[in-house]
Amino acid sequence: MGLKTNITEMLGIKHPIIAAPMGPFYTKELTVAVSEAGGLGVLSHTNLFGKNSLEEMKKDMEFVIEHTDKPFGFNIRTSRLQLDAPGLCRGISRFIMDNPKIKEQCVYAVTSAGSAKQLPKTKSFQRLRESGSNIKHFHVAPALWLAGKCIDAGVDGVVLTGYEGGGHQSYEKISTLVLLQQVKRKYPDLPFIACGGFASGEGLASALTMGAGAIAMGSRFIASKESEFHKNYKNIVPSAKASDTIYVTGVLGPIRLWKNNYSLHHGVVSSKEEKLAMEAQITPAMALEDQKFYEITYDGNINDGAVLLGQSIGIINSIESVQYIIDDIVKDAEKRLKEANSYII
Repeated sequence: MGLKTNITEMLGIKHPIIAAPMGPFYTKELTVAVSEAGGLGVLSHTNLFGKNSLEEMKKDMEFVIEHTDKPFGFNIRTSRLQLDAPGLCRGISRFIMDNPKIKEQCVYAVTSAGSAKQLPKTKSFQRLRESGSNIKHFHVAPALWLAGKCIDAGVDGVVLTGYEGGGHQSYEKISTLVLLQQVKRKYPDLPFIACGGFASGEGLASALTMGAGAIAMGSRFIASKESEFHKNYKNIVPSAKASDTIYVTGVLGPIRLWKNNYSLHHGVVSSKEEKLAMEAQITPAMALEDQKFYEITYDGNINDGAVLLGQSIGIINSIESVQYIIDDIVKDAEKRLKEANSYII
């Protein structure tokens, strides 16, 4: 048995399960594990500890192809305040084109937290696509109107992230359940990946029945044996409740974090206009200062750092291997889909 969808066919993967973008944290070992298990691993956009994001991603891609021959992808955050994004978009596209094995295996580029146009408008990405690469460009859309913007940008598909998800969010606060229905009704032919609240076979089955071609998971993969996340970070998850996260304002916009000293001292702006006014006052130095809270989290300080987790932590009870996680979710999804089929008379 197996689950074949438009996304598994498009990306050449066995299972419709994808790792969600998890920047600024490192995910090269997790990427290998997810891809080896039949899903699609995704490298993060990271520049922690003052490192160059382009050079880090190059090294991460080289690591991935040394340890798996399976497809993988990468993420770039394209926010206005992500000053390294334009150079990363240009540079990584050239790097992929100049490396035949990476070009063959790197099939997925997902941009997020900013413009869907930044990557596809770069000449190096255009040349990469014209050179015979099978790479597909998706953008994260946490609201219906953003899905429309993605279509205008010429994406191959979108990642629909609901309010339940960890990390960057929209001001609309729309749940995954509603968002998937909205987009499917307005754009019935748009390939999409469902994200935000998924960590089980029931979740995968429900997403597929609503038209998604795959799910993307962050928190479930953070709580895996192979992920590079600090053990203190991982150990939050098994005993956590769905109510243990909070929606606050981050440097790049609204964000869902685990409740701790850091997140509980962040308010929530009421509108995009208010956030843009705040951004006008933020200097590059201030943005770098905020990054320190992610760096201390990476080193294990989960009380004072920024800990990105979604509400799905309320249904994750253990830390398992990536292979077990994917196999278990797919098995349960197949069971639920068969049960659902029996309702038809």
